[in-house]
Amino acid sequence: MAKERLHPSCSFIFALYLPLLLFMIMTLNDSEMSFYDGSDYSEVLPDSFPSAPAEPLPEFQSEPEDAFIVKNRPVKLSCKAAPATQIYFKCNGEWVNQNDHVTKESLDPITGLVVREVDISVSRTQVEELFGLDDYWCQCVAWSSAGTTKSRRAYVRIAYLRKNFEQEPLGREVRLEQEVLLQCRPPEGIPPAEVDWLKNEELIDPALDSNFLITIDHDLIIKQARLSDTANYTCMARNVVAKRRSSTATLIVYVSGGWSSWTEWSECNAQCGRGWQRRTRSCTNPAPLNGGAFCEGPPFQRVTCTTLCPVDGGWTEWAKWSACGTECMHWRSRECQAPPPRNGGRHCTGSMMESKNCTEGLCARNKKVSIEHASHPLGTGASVAVYAGLVGALLLCIILVLCVGILVYRRSCRHLHGEITDSSSALTAAFHPGNYKPPRQDNPHLLHPAAPPDLTASAGTFRGPLYALQQATLDSTHKIPMTTSPLLDSLPSLKIKVYNASTMSSLELPAGPDYTDGEIMSLKTVGSGPKDHHGHTLPREPSHSISITLGSLGGRLTIPNTGVSLLVPPGTIPQGKFYEMYLIINKWEKTTLPSDGSQTVLSPVVSCGPSGMLLSKPVVLTLPHCAQLETPDWTLTLKMQNHQGAWEEVLTVGEESLSSPCYLQVEEQSCHILMEQLGTYGLVGQSAPPRPACKRLQLALFAPRAPCLSLDYSLRVYCIQDTPHALKEVLEVERSLGGVLLEDPKPLLFKDSYHNLRLSIHDIPHSHWRSKLLAKYQEIPFYHIWSGSQRPLHCTFSLERGSLVVSQLTCKICVRQVEGEGQIFQLNTDIQETLPPHSPLPAGGSCLPSSQVGPYAFRLPVSIRQKICASLDAPSARGCDWRMLARSLGFDRYLNYFATKPSPTGVLLDLWEACHQGDADLVSLATALEEMGKSEVLVVMTTDGDC
Repeated sequence: MAKERLHPSCSFIFALYLPLLLFMIMTLNDSEMSFYDGSDYSEVLPDSFPSAPAEPLPEFQSEPEDAFIVKNRPVKLSCKAAPATQIYFKCNGEWVNQNDHVTKESLDPITGLVVREVDISVSRTQVEELFGLDDYWCQCVAWSSAGTTKSRRAYVRIAYLRKNFEQEPLGREVRLEQEVLLQCRPPEGIPPAEVDWLKNEELIDPALDSNFLITIDHDLIIKQARLSDTANYTCMARNVVAKRRSSTATLIVYVSGGWSSWTEWSECNAQCGRGWQRRTRSCTNPAPLNGGAFCEGPPFQRVTCTTLCPVDGGWTEWAKWSACGTECMHWRSRECQAPPPRNGGRHCTGSMMESKNCTEGLCARNKKVSIEHASHPLGTGASVAVYAGLVGALLLCIILVLCVGILVYRRSCRHLHGEITDSSSALTAAFHPGNYKPPRQDNPHLLHPAAPPDLTASAGTFRGPLYALQQATLDSTHKIPMTTSPLLDSLPSLKIKVYNASTMSSLELPAGPDYTDGEIMSLKTVGSGPKDHHGHTLPREPSHSISITLGSLGGRLTIPNTGVSLLVPPGTIPQGKFYEMYLIINKWEKTTLPSDGSQTVLSPVVSCGPSGMLLSKPVVLTLPHCAQLETPDWTLTLKMQNHQGAWEEVLTVGEESLSSPCYLQVEEQSCHILMEQLGTYGLVGQSAPPRPACKRLQLALFAPRAPCLSLDYSLRVYCIQDTPHALKEVLEVERSLGGVLLEDPKPLLFKDSYHNLRLSIHDIPHSHWRSKLLAKYQEIPFYHIWSGSQRPLHCTFSLERGSLVVSQLTCKICVRQVEGEGQIFQLNTDIQETLPPHSPLPAGGSCLPSSQVGPYAFRLPVSIRQKICASLDAPSARGCDWRMLARSLGFDRYLNYFATKPSPTGVLLDLWEACHQGDADLVSLATALEEMGKSEVLVVMTTDGDC
């Protein structure tokens, strides 16, 4: 009978338990021997024997890995474990035949444990036929005396890659800087295909070109299309089986044409009379490229012109002959005024005067006769003519001497009878500018109150509260009302005299300890206007400039409805000197702006001067700004323009030092600059990381004021900085265009996030109206708004109605920053009606006077000011001095600036005056003094007769 072969598992179990059985038999024999002979060895043998160390569980040093069968090539799986007496593979729950294993055995040189390694091969047939389409897996099992250990499962799959892409990229035409998306879905395959993009057969690496981005879905994104991105793009899929290429997509980046700037107008083609002027532009900014649209509109413009014809001068008729003179001559004259030469015409030729002997040659002969024959009748007549001429010449000399004497006397005295007002009225007017009365319209010497200031006019005619004071003495209905507050009592010795002379006006203020009885402020006649650093006349626009002649009494210059002012404290200008000071808001197109890089202009650029003027004390320049200061996200910098026109940093808020020439007090909507050098200034800012800063903007909607008589209708939306000056400028532009503001401007916070401002129109009644806008929205680039260098910025929505009968228009205009805040205009208007003018600016009568001189420019009388300074200038051990006043008023960001001044309290009060120019609020100052415990100052303020 043939011997049966044991199953491999049975052989394994038998081999495993055989050593254990032998060990138990030997142990039993030893114990029996000890039982019988224990008396002989009880003192030599120990109570127990140490057992052999237990063998640990197998630990895999390598496990089988997932594998793919490519075409018909089998895959190899292997594993290694120690200590291991046996290792076998189990695939899909079944043991693999022992003959299919390739086993290697070795000893670990460190631990001395048995290390076994086994390999098997898996073919495509095994995976397909035996187990169908299910995942085929194999697992390694290792044995030791301590037990068994299983490895991870390794999956064996048949690799493949389909031929057809699920989605292939499509060619496109895109405009410059547009975002582009090319989609690709690779063929199905195992393992999943990896995708690469080729540009003109070159591999695209997003790490080398950040403008490219490959998404997790294998799409290619071009962030901003460039001209160099015009190319053929191919999607390539690959795995261990094969590579597949998609069809090629051609991307064309086009550039739409843009007009260049207009050329200057040509000379009029007519030498004399009516002709034409022409200017041109070209579609080269940029030129259309790759099929981009050509510029819309005409490439040239033509306007009529009229050239003044030259007129040659002509002589008038000769005048009558003059009387016969002592030289026996008389003369006559004529002028080149019939007509005078104009427009380049020739001047008259010939002599302007003609003379001849008035005695027909008898005068010389008669002199000779008078010597030789004294009794001749002709000699007597000649003597009478000579004596008459001498008497006339003598009388003329006497008259000239008298005239010169009168002029000398008037110049030395300069003392005409004037009007004297009560000092209480003058002081009250200084405290309450809101009660200021405009001059009467019937006074021919006064300027119209609504007329804008003209920098070219003579400063000899004074414009300011002085006129109200002068008129008050003439008409009781125009007196300046007095206050009943004991804090605002008048100075009894103050006198104000007004002189009306043909050559000058003067102001005499002999009151107060700082002024002598002889001090006179002369508002002298000046030239053609203020000059800049280079001697050129600065641009003069009445609504954006103001000038006034000031002396040691100081004053205030204010440009109405702009928030811009200049305070010149008393004593700033040395006694005896007078300057015509000016304040000008520079137009943005006429000056370089102070912004640089990521900085933004936050205030109007303002020039004050004269720039070379020597100041004894700091002046205060007030500028409105549009920075949102609720969160400390700004780095604010004051800049000044030097003589070469370049901008220099004066100081940065929070980084002041003893060398800083200015002090900047920043409030919610304006800033106040204490400075001792006049010039051109502007406030700029930039975001302070990590949070972005915000600017306050205003959105203003304008429409045509006149009834619409055509099918076309347009709406304009302006985006401007939230400052009074910017809104005033836009209102002036629209007034010239015939537009009217539909409603009050809407606020918008614009964030430093590099996102554009997007404008769109919605809810148009399409049955009667249609929009001419081709795109869904318009955008104003972020940097155009953030830099503040291009204003006023606006977008136009052009609409067309179906017929002339349609008059009602209802729609919504949405304005928002991409990923930011926004506003909506709800429009409901009748375009056939004349829209009423709408202005958010205050009326002319409610704004502050444009110029104020002397005590009338300040809220605080001189005597009260001097006593506050005397009480607080000296340092106090308890700290109850000017430093506590600065903290109470909120002016304590950098106290060292005030400490360097001869009177720190005086500078603080000047700053307080500038911060409260729009009101007569003395409560804040009185409250600050009361909190400091300066009761003696309050008593002086309320009881002293001099205040």
